[in-house]
Parts: sequence; C-alpha cells; structure tokens
Amino acid sequence: MAIYLDHAATTPMHPAAIDAYSRQMAEVGNASSLHAQGRAVRKSVEESRELIARAAGCDASEIIFTSSGTEANNLAIKGLFWADPSKKTIVLSSIEHHAIVDPVEWLVSHEGAKAIFAPVSSEGILDLVSLAKIVEENREDIALISVMHSNNEVGTLQPIVEVVKIAAGIPVHTDAVQSFGKVVFDYKALGVTSATISAHKLGGPLGVAALILKRGMDITPLLHGGGQERDIRSSTVNAPGIISFATAVDQALMNMNENSHRMNELRSKLRSAISTSVPDARVNGSFDASLPTIVNVTFPGTKNEGLLVLLDMAGISASQGSACSAGVQRPSHVLLAMGLSESEADSTVRFSLGFTSTEEDISALRSVIADVVKKAKI
Repeated sequence: MAIYLDHAATTPMHPAAIDAYSRQMAEVGNASSLHAQGRAVRKSVEESRELIARAAGCDASEIIFTSSGTEANNLAIKGLFWADPSKKTIVLSSIEHHAIVDPVEWLVSHEGAKAIFAPVSSEGILDLVSLAKIVEENREDIALISVMHSNNEVGTLQPIVEVVKIAAGIPVHTDAVQSFGKVVFDYKALGVTSATISAHKLGGPLGVAALILKRGMDITPLLHGGGQERDIRSSTVNAPGIISFATAVDQALMNMNENSHRMNELRSKLRSAISTSVPDARVNGSFDASLPTIVNVTFPGTKNEGLLVLLDMAGISASQGSACSAGVQRPSHVLLAMGLSESEADSTVRFSLGFTSTEEDISALRSVIADVVKKAKI
C-alpha cells in the first residue's frame, strides 16, 4: 500500500472539487462572451471569485486568477519592480521559494535590480532587527519587500504584520501558497500589497492559482492580450479550474479547525515516530510557529537522494524539500540559511501531511524508517 507523505508538493483533489471540475468541463462557454452560455460561465467564475475572496479576507476585485503560484509570484515581483523604474532594490527573506528567488535573480541579471537577502534564525524565522536595518539603510531605493507567509520546506510561519510595519509604505508581497487553507490567512489584517495562493496545495486542481493585489496598485502585466483580470493577466479564464479551486477552498475552510487539530496530532506522532526509531535524527524548524503539516528531518550520515529511493521502495512518498526545482540536486538554500552545513542539508528529508493522512500512515513510516536509514548509511 502506497503511503503519501508529500502533501506540501501537491495534495489529492477533494472529491467535491473533482465533481465541480467535471461538471464545469461538461459545459461550453467563454466567460468573456456576451451570449447566454458565456454569461453563465462568467456568473460561476465571479461567484467563485467572491467565495475565495471571503476566505482570504480580501475584496473580490483584488483576486487575479493565474495558471500557477509561480506565475502569480512572477507577476508580483516583476510587475511591482517595473511599476517604479526609479527604484532598483528588492528585499527578500533568505528562505523564499524559488518562484520568488529566481525572478528576483532574473531582474538582477537583466534589469539592473539589486537583491538584499534578510537573514533568518536557526528555526527559519525572519530576523526582524536585521530587516529593519536593511530597510532603514536602503528605503529610498526599495521597490518591494517579499517575505513568504510560511516556508514550504520547514513550515515556519513568518511575522508578516511586523514586516509590513517595518516597510511603512513600501510594497510588501507574501507567498501564501503553502499556508492558505491550512491556517488562518487574512489579507486585509496582514496589510500586505499582494499575496499568492494556489489551488493544488489545498485539494483543488493543478493549473490554477491567484494573485491577490490591492485595488488601485500600479503593476506592470507580464501578459498582454484580451484585457481579462483587470487587464493585469490577459487570457481566457480557466473556468473549470477556478470553480474547482473555490470548491476546494470552501471545503478547506469548512474543516480548518478540525483538520488543524488533527494535523497537529499527526505531526507530533510523526516526529515521535522518527525520534524514537532514529535517535540521532534532528527535526528542523519551529514546532509552535509553524504549519501543522510539515516535518523536516536531518538524518546524519545519509544522502537524501538515497533515503528517498529507499523510502519509495518501501512504499512511502516523501521529498527533499521543494518540488519545484525540476529534479535539480543541490543543497537547500533554506536549510543553509538556517545554519545547516551542505552535508546536513543533503541529509534532510521533508515529510508533509494533508487531509487524507492517517495514523496508519505514521505507523507505516515507523515500521520502516530505522531500516531505511540504516541502509542509507551503508
């Protein structure tokens, strides 16, 4: 029996989201068309936009649908940077997802941007004192600040409200792909300029996400065409994906308290299963200021690639961290920023839970992990 412990990469679609997707796929109509079929699709899309907006604590008009979290992050980073040519500095945490880091590095290489990486603690939490100093020294030239809502590798939640206070008017973007639908997320309460959320991390389909962007904010589009999505993201809207996204959001929020409590219990059992079976294993990140779904573990004397192969042979799916690096084997920049050595980073595996996870999954891992690690050390 396959045990899936890689929900942070993608989680199974919720049955209700599958039903919503299938029903809409059977319909015809372009949401931009004026005829009856087009209007019907538009109505469903706008109802979905309103549902997601309520869940995210924003206005429906602030939701801009995209094809992925990566696209939404690129739109935010590049669009906000290009909006003010007089400012060239981008400040970001040292543990951002590659969907943030890579567009920033592209802007550095091609557009004359300057990137400043703010450090984090050994638990992976942003150092606010250092951030404040960076902002104070560079304020007049900072185009934007980007700090993720929660980290995708170790699960740490970041102090976004404090970041916005330090920014004091500088645009702030937060990547909330990993946390939206799992913990409370309130766009207005956070005070950020923009935020990225995605469907497939919470039980929706692949291929649909959204950028939440403050109304009236000046941003340069990546795509030009039909003028959809406030003329910020031109393209025929993915109606089946959007409607399924909204259904998954509805399901996630309906069961958030119950799921969060259950995930916390499972996470504690997962950590215990690993620590009792492999005494020298070390869990990375914070337990309290963290998502209830991620356990990041270093197994000294192993290589994560070998560990993952052995786990897979034992019927257990896990990952080395981000699933968005196209199979490129390199030490995690997140773990290095937290103070781990390259050897330690290369010995680290991420286990992540989701709404389909059970105690039987933890028991299955407990039954094999000691043998897997022993073999990986040979």
